[in-house]
Amino acid sequence: MESVCYYDYPIGTIGIAEENGAVTRVFYADAKAPKAHANAETPLIKKAAVQLGEYFGGTRKQFDLPLSLRGTDFQRAVWAALISVPFGETRSYKDIAVQIGNPKACRAVGGANHRNPIMIIVPCHRIVGHDGGLGGYACGQAVKRGLLGLENAFYAVP
Repeated sequence: MESVCYYDYPIGTIGIAEENGAVTRVFYADAKAPKAHANAETPLIKKAAVQLGEYFGGTRKQFDLPLSLRGTDFQRAVWAALISVPFGETRSYKDIAVQIGNPKACRAVGGANHRNPIMIIVPCHRIVGHDGGLGGYACGQAVKRGLLGLENAFYAVP
């Protein structure tokens, strides 16, 4: 059974879900949407919450958590490529398509990016349009802009 807890961060409330010893979801909990009932905080959920807090505080650039990414083979390939994008950097949808060996799949990469179940930790916010435009983001462009701004602010610090 999946355990879920909610935490407040600078971008709003984020839900963290865990099942069988792996993080299964990290998601933006829209203030307008009713929150699912939170279960007891597990040690892994607490560890994920601490690491997200460190990320927002600028002291964490990489996450060290077991993840369970559930999706198609294509989606999992895209999500693995997203994890390889370093903190403070961006890649285009086309860059990711080329990286996974399917250079014509830019739109499909966008679709997989949109369905990413583990936001921030699997950094879909680091993927932008080929022309440098923000592109879409499941949590909205303001949140994406904020995450990229946060990373750029801390990236410049040695």
